[in-house]
Amino acid sequence: MSPNLANNVLVVTGASRGIGAATARLAGRRGWSVAVNYNTHPEKAAEVVADIEKAGGKAVAIQGDVSTEDGVARLFTETDRKLGRVTGLFNNAGIVPLNKLITEVDAAGLAHVWQVNITGMFLSAREAVKRMSTRTGGPGGAIVNMSSAAAYIGGGGGMLAYGASKGAMDTFTIGMSQECGPQGIRVNAVRPGLIETTIHDDSGVVDRIKKLVHMVPLGRSGEPEEVAELVLYLLSPAASYVNGSIVNIGGGR
Repeated sequence: MSPNLANNVLVVTGASRGIGAATARLAGRRGWSVAVNYNTHPEKAAEVVADIEKAGGKAVAIQGDVSTEDGVARLFTETDRKLGRVTGLFNNAGIVPLNKLITEVDAAGLAHVWQVNITGMFLSAREAVKRMSTRTGGPGGAIVNMSSAAAYIGGGGGMLAYGASKGAMDTFTIGMSQECGPQGIRVNAVRPGLIETTIHDDSGVVDRIKKLVHMVPLGRSGEPEEVAELVLYLLSPAASYVNGSIVNIGGGR
């Protein structure tokens, strides 16, 4: 967030649940105007918007499948129209595929993971940079990408595709920070560990967090709000010299 701007606009992709929803709510309370992006759950996005407005903030729900050109165009065009020029992006949208060993993966499944978790983040970042870049008259800004502890743990035992997609996000973050820093845009990433969200259910593994939490030195899983605090810090002026960082938030695991 730039301290010189009267209106700071944040796009949160995949903001209808989990860490995205928690970040959107916190951003609204911290003075951001928030574009609450969703793909398939309008009612959940509406709840997030209502919570932000109830707390005195400003937000709009915008549908858009960010793994597609049309979806990303809709998201940023509608943000421009309803809130103004974006100054922050939480590149959060992603999927957890069904738990599969390497002997069970197929090309179609991999392509879907890459399309959402990698292509979606590239496309969203592209549109944000076009609007933020000081080289094209923009005000600058900040981007936070969603990585995962799976990027360094590896995802072996059924989460290889997910881990690989998040490893790509780490590389993407470092490269973007180098390319976009001279344009007034800071780029960082967060790598959450075991966080209490429903996305774990998508893997098809029952009680996944309960089965793994014993490996966390702090002895517990994390909450979405704890990750949201880190994201908002990285977007804020308090992190004005933080660029190209990938910050673990996994209780020491």
